[in-house]
Amino acid sequence: MPLLEPKTWQASALSGPQYTVIEPATGDTLGTVSLAAPADVSTAAAAARAAQRDWARTPHFVRAQVLRRAGDLFTQHADELREWIVRESGSVPGKADFELHVAAQECYEAAALASRPAGQVLPSEAPRLSYTRRVPVGVVGVISPFNAPLILSIRSVAPALALGNGVVLKPDPRTAVCGGLALAAVFAEAGLPQGLLHVLPGAADVGAALVEDPLVPVISFTGSTAAGRAVGAAAGRHLKRAHLELGGNSALIVLEDADLDAVISTAAWGSFFHQGQICMTTGRHLVHASLVEEYAERLAAKADSLAVGDPHREQVHLGPVIDAGQLAKIHGLVESSTAQGARLAAGGTHEGLFYRPTVLTGVDDRTPVYAEEVFGPVAPVRAFADADEAAALAADSSYGLSLGIVTRDTARGLDLAERIPTGIVHINDQTVNDEAVAPFGGVAASGTGARFGGESNLEAFTDVRWTTVRGDVAPYPF
Repeated sequence: MPLLEPKTWQASALSGPQYTVIEPATGDTLGTVSLAAPADVSTAAAAARAAQRDWARTPHFVRAQVLRRAGDLFTQHADELREWIVRESGSVPGKADFELHVAAQECYEAAALASRPAGQVLPSEAPRLSYTRRVPVGVVGVISPFNAPLILSIRSVAPALALGNGVVLKPDPRTAVCGGLALAAVFAEAGLPQGLLHVLPGAADVGAALVEDPLVPVISFTGSTAAGRAVGAAAGRHLKRAHLELGGNSALIVLEDADLDAVISTAAWGSFFHQGQICMTTGRHLVHASLVEEYAERLAAKADSLAVGDPHREQVHLGPVIDAGQLAKIHGLVESSTAQGARLAAGGTHEGLFYRPTVLTGVDDRTPVYAEEVFGPVAPVRAFADADEAAALAADSSYGLSLGIVTRDTARGLDLAERIPTGIVHINDQTVNDEAVAPFGGVAASGTGARFGGESNLEAFTDVRWTTVRGDVAPYPF
């Protein structure tokens, strides 16, 4: 039986308007969903808080069973969910399969969190037992974007639930099904008690209400740096923890000893995977001067060879960008860059929402596609003379998310990485990587540091409580 039938979802508890789910590749209607209004947030948060109290007292192995079952369901319903990810978000099938794989792994890893040691026994100056214990925060608010909707929702939802919390999830309306309703359906079938997970697709005002709600002490936000600054400021006013995973303009450094036969495919993947709509996308190709001309020529040839089209009906490398607004931003940055002297080596054109993979040379600090996060399939290539200049160029960014370094001398690559502040580094790989067991996050304008994956989830979704126990009542000189 399908998880996501019918294709019209009415939610009596939601008071917002109906929203038409559109397939970016064709403009066809895939279904309709009910959107939330800001007033719905307090109702959902109160219900989640009420259900969470019993859930936190549920034995850890019962919580783990629900998470393991959810992981199994992502695999069992992969065909149905893959189609939704492909059609609703414009993903090629391989990228959809990656999301489903990560979603299952996030659930399995979260299940293991439920039985993780909960605290420490501490020494004490007094005759007492002194210990710490991790306790659920209560209700976690999750705000997720359109670009990898399943991964960027489940990576917070699964560990938060496993650790005894309730969750209110606000997915981007453009991917309300694969980033929101799919999770609700999976967890309902997995046996999650009613009231613990609330999905509220909605606009920015719903996200603002979630940040402000007094029953939601922790916010997990993934999105643009501009929106993240607003979320962080609002959370600060309300004395809340905000875990912010924001934008990036990640560099791939290609040293003079790199094997170009091997690196071009890697470089193309870093910039063009999912139409460049990934926070970790390789936004700057920094190439040693001895290689830069051949590198740019090969990368342009690779870009020209890639097929762009409807990923649901054709075998293609790139699908559509998410909507006309995103297309206008991408093309505007390319056009303004060429107007300032950058040279198009490939791409720079589009048909509808299908943007050709694009390579530009002759860029500098002022070139818009080099200086800004494009969030599109655009690869600016720039030369450097030596490792010192490469480090300086890579570090000269307001962002600090991911970094790739290509060299035959891995020790040299590690040494170079030490000079460039980022949350993630990959030697002999491009910048787009993710695993459920690895901490994920950036620094500076890319966010507030690693907070998803492995042990980082314990820090993100629990509080530490200090407890002492004495055999007799403590005496005091009063």
